[in-house]
Order: sequence, then structure tokens, then C-alpha cells
Amino acid sequence: MKFGIDRLLADPSLRKPLEGKRVALVAHPASVTEGLVHSLDALIAAGVNVTSAFGPQHGLKGDKQDNMVETADELDPVYGIPVFSLYGEVRRPTGQMMSTADVFLFDLQDLGCRIYTFVTTLLYLLEAASGTGKAVWVLDRPNPAGRPVEGTILLPGWESFVGAGPMPMRHGMTLGEMGAWFVEHFKLDVDYRVVTMEGWTPENGPGFGWPESRIWINPSPNAASLNMARAYAGTVMIEGATVSEGRGTTRPLEVLFGAPDVDAKAVLAEMRSFAPQWMQGCAIRESWFEPTFHKHAKSLCGALMIHAEGPFYDHHAFRPWRLQALAFKAIRRLYPDYPLWRDFPYEYVFDRLAIDVINGGPALREWVDDADSAPDDLDAVAGPDESAWLEERRRFLLY
Repeated sequence: MKFGIDRLLADPSLRKPLEGKRVALVAHPASVTEGLVHSLDALIAAGVNVTSAFGPQHGLKGDKQDNMVETADELDPVYGIPVFSLYGEVRRPTGQMMSTADVFLFDLQDLGCRIYTFVTTLLYLLEAASGTGKAVWVLDRPNPAGRPVEGTILLPGWESFVGAGPMPMRHGMTLGEMGAWFVEHFKLDVDYRVVTMEGWTPENGPGFGWPESRIWINPSPNAASLNMARAYAGTVMIEGATVSEGRGTTRPLEVLFGAPDVDAKAVLAEMRSFAPQWMQGCAIRESWFEPTFHKHAKSLCGALMIHAEGPFYDHHAFRPWRLQALAFKAIRRLYPDYPLWRDFPYEYVFDRLAIDVINGGPALREWVDDADSAPDDLDAVAGPDESAWLEERRRFLLY
């Protein structure tokens, strides 16, 4: 199969509209060709007039380890072109940044989750280009989480850098498809194109979204495996909790929690008792870790590790958002007074709890904290949203 960048490089007719144009590239470490050449190098070698580059959260080089660590603008030492940060002094491209190119090539590997900020960066770029005559092309890449949809739709008024618009947590679209939805939903006046992939089959195993022919390269420092990408629509919620998501270990965001004062064995038993139907499609095992930094640094933490991989993985049964909600619920049932929710300005939102910013509303937290709530109550909130999104996205699917 071929990703968008590979098709663009292989087909001169696809590149022809770029002739005589100044071209910008939005990229990160996973922006590579099938031969593992970075897209910036490959495009320039192919004769494309690249006049600027942009890096999203974690930077063009992907060197910024944690969230809310900003990257400065710089000059590329090889090509002498400006490299602008879209996670530094600004999140939205400025007019001066936009003036450096006529066509913007967007070549970011995504995880298929609303909170992963690359999708918001795409929206902000489209909005900046709207009405200017400038073009935005998405060089499409796979959604490694595949087509399944899960979670509540972001509520009006809850938009943020981790909530671009009214979509569920796990949206099941590629960035090329999502860009087309953005253009229509937000009524943007932009020359938008998608250089599609060739041979992507998200409903086929064993990859179910991620082709076996391509190696995994971290699109951000803590997106270290396909297992993480599959689990992320659930485990990312731990960023809004006081328990650890495994940052500071070799397997971040692949656990349901880690904490020195929570009995993992008891939590697992409570999960099985309360909603075993939400635990399908993966294996869960007790584990231990000691984070070198971040939450509970230097403390031994009991944890539950997710394995959505190998013989344990059932693509259509695995529901990471509900699985993570269940882990929170089990902790709350076992430890009613546990200070579970982390109170800090998540992605610079100062007036709301981080868990609510992440979920685009308070429904999940309220379900966890309600001593009388049952699994069916969360299904009743999320189910209609999931059905509505499946219908909403239908006409935008390209594969």
C-alpha cells in the first residue's frame, strides 16, 4: 500500500499543481516515506519548492516529551527555511506564517482520537487559509485505531485545543476525511484536497487500520506502539486523573492506571463484577512500574496493563473508552473518597476540570462519581452520540 506522501512523490501528475508555487510542509518525526526518508527531505529532493515548514505539538523533531511543553520557531539548519511552531507562542498560524507559502501540505500521522491535537491543528490551518486563496492538501495516512466509533460528542461551548468540534472521542476517520468534514461543518472557503492512500483496508486484519507493511514510528514521544494507539481513546483520560498513565515508563498510555495506593488486583476484580462486557477484545494483566518522572515519580505503582494486540485483540469488540471509564468506576466504588480527578489547567483551560475538558463535557465524570449509576446509564449517554456520528461521517469516508 502507499500513503499520501508516497503517491505524491511517485506520480508527477499529482505534483504538477505545485509547479511555480511556494509550498509549506506540516510534519513531525513520523512524516516519512515508505523508504523512511523524512517528507521534508523527500519533497525537496523531488524538486518541490518548499519555502517553510511547521511543527505541531511536540515539535517538528518530536523532541518535547510532555504535554504543555512549547517549541520555539527556528531556522532549518540544512535548507535555511523558517520552521514555525504551532505549539509555541501561537496555536493558530499567523498571517505572517501563512504568507510564506501558497500551498500547505499537511503530513501528520494521527491516532484517530479527538483529543490528539494534530486534528485540531488541521482545523486551525484550514481556518487560517479560509478566504485567502491558499490551498491545503492533506497527504493522507492511516487511522491506526481503524473505523470503530466510541465516546460522547463534544458539547457546544466545550471547544478547546483538545476538542476541535462536535465529534466523539474515537472518530474512526483519517485526517484527510476529517479535513473534508471540517470544511463543510465550519463552512470554510478553502481550496482543500486530499492525496489519498492506495490500498488502505481498515476493516482487514491483523492490522485493522495499521498496515503490516509499514513500521511504527512515534508521532509523539509517548505514542510508542500500535497497542498504545488502539488504547489511547481510553487511556488519554488518565491525563485528567491523579493516577498515572505510565508517563516516565517505557509503556506510557498502555495502562488503565498506576498508583502506589490503589490495589490493582481488587480493581480488576471489581471491573469484572461491574461491567465484564466492556472488557472484551483485549487482555488485562496486573503489573508494576516506578515512573522516573511525572505522576508518582520514584514511587512503586501497582497497575493494570492493556494488551490490545496479538491473539488477545478483537478489533470490533475492543472499546477503550468504556474500558477506561470502567477502571475509574471500579476505583471510585472501592475507594469512594479517593481524590481521583486532577485539578490543573489542562491545555490552558483554567475554569474546568481536566477530565471534563478531555471528554468535552462532564457526563463521564458524573457517571463515575454517581454511586447509583449502572453501565446502562453510560451507554444511554454515549450510544446515541455514537450512532449519530456514524451517520454524520458516512459521506466523508474515502476508503
